[in-house]
Amino acid sequence: MKSRNPVLTSRWHGTTFRVRYQETDQMGVVYHANYLSWFESGRTEMFRELGFAYRSLENMGVLLPVTTADLQFKSPARYDDLVAVYARLTTFSALRVVYEYEIRRLAGTDTGDPEAFGLAGGSAPADVEQLPGELLVTGSTSHVWLNTDWKPVRLDRMLPELFLAITMALREEGGAV
Repeated sequence: MKSRNPVLTSRWHGTTFRVRYQETDQMGVVYHANYLSWFESGRTEMFRELGFAYRSLENMGVLLPVTTADLQFKSPARYDDLVAVYARLTTFSALRVVYEYEIRRLAGTDTGDPEAFGLAGGSAPADVEQLPGELLVTGSTSHVWLNTDWKPVRLDRMLPELFLAITMALREEGGAV
């Protein structure tokens, strides 16, 4: 029996940057709360690569706040490390969205050139085992669709054209149902 609420997933998407001095603490490592900010960068860039900016969603009257966040720390990032934030959707439905993340330290280049790590155009390998770099942090965030009054909505009913457009973008990149 087919679900009335299809759940789509996405491929991994990645963005790179260097750790700034202000992001580190007295121990010389990235302060733990900064990883949540990096998760946000990863998911907003991933959504942008799919053709949708969070600002445009908000302009349409729909919000996507974080309802839960989970992080597992494997190894610390340090000042001036070149890191990649990989993000993908593990759940996209009319009611909620769940992202999965990996933050990795990239080695072997001082340029920060995304092409050196298979990140040209933001796309990363589909399989987590193929992601380059040393694993630093894994995690996930859950989100719900809300209107501007902070009331839950079904995206397929509130903005059916947006729901369909996101669904089509995920299917085009090979997302699973």
